[in-house]
Amino acid sequence: MKIAIASGKGGTGKTTLSSNLAAYISEKEKVVLCDLDVEEPNSGLFIKGKLIHKEDKFKMVPSWDSNKCTFCGLCQDVCNYNAVIKLEDKIMVFPDLCHSCYACSELCPENALPMIPEKMGELKHFESGDISFIESHLDVGREQAVPLISQTIEYVDEHFPKETIRLYDSPPGTSCPVIEATKEVDFVILITEPTPFGFHDLKLAIETMKKMEKEFAVVINRYGIGNDDVLNYCKDNDIPLLAKIPNDRYIAELYSSGELIYTRVPEVKKQLKHVYDYILKLKENNEV
Repeated sequence: MKIAIASGKGGTGKTTLSSNLAAYISEKEKVVLCDLDVEEPNSGLFIKGKLIHKEDKFKMVPSWDSNKCTFCGLCQDVCNYNAVIKLEDKIMVFPDLCHSCYACSELCPENALPMIPEKMGELKHFESGDISFIESHLDVGREQAVPLISQTIEYVDEHFPKETIRLYDSPPGTSCPVIEATKEVDFVILITEPTPFGFHDLKLAIETMKKMEKEFAVVINRYGIGNDDVLNYCKDNDIPLLAKIPNDRYIAELYSSGELIYTRVPEVKKQLKHVYDYILKLKENNEV
């Protein structure tokens, strides 16, 4: 089971739900928590574990060989991302624009643009009881999160059996990083807050999941503030509402101290049980 926890905006509680749900599930069975918000991963603030593996991550980019180049300009013509530009006496390569499609390199008639690895970030694998926690961190200044997200998911696929529940703490929004984080998952939990901003961005996330033909449900965080727009929308559109995490100052204090919430707030534990029960039903249906 691959389950992404996503939202239409930042700050709605993805990491709160991801880390607490992973810890709750680990009391019942083994679980994998993977932080795919590679630009600013923070699930590790709540899941403490022993580091068992660390590796640098690279993407392939073209490197210009001036001794072979004849300045035919084909590389510039075939690049859809303007990562390769031909000047009068030089070929300029912009690694942060490169999508590693290999077109310029493979189609160059003189083999003047060999692909070379360039470091983009690092991956860490921690173990804490029955939780396996993986996070990747994009190097400062790097502009593309998608290649690192893709390689992180590949690492999880290679190291854990498919029947293991895998929780993906996804990036915020509805842009390319979210698409990459959710495109292969079995189920998406969209977490929101009952405010006009939260409701607006939830609808964007829902439309995105519908376009991707993903099964999804909603969790409301900070329940008790705002209004009932999210509740009514889910009811009117037959969208499953899995849980309502209460708005509570004590929860905010625990979160700001890097503490798990469900062990200290019984209502949160009750709501997590609703989510876990739903996951178990999905898992059973997938195995039939």
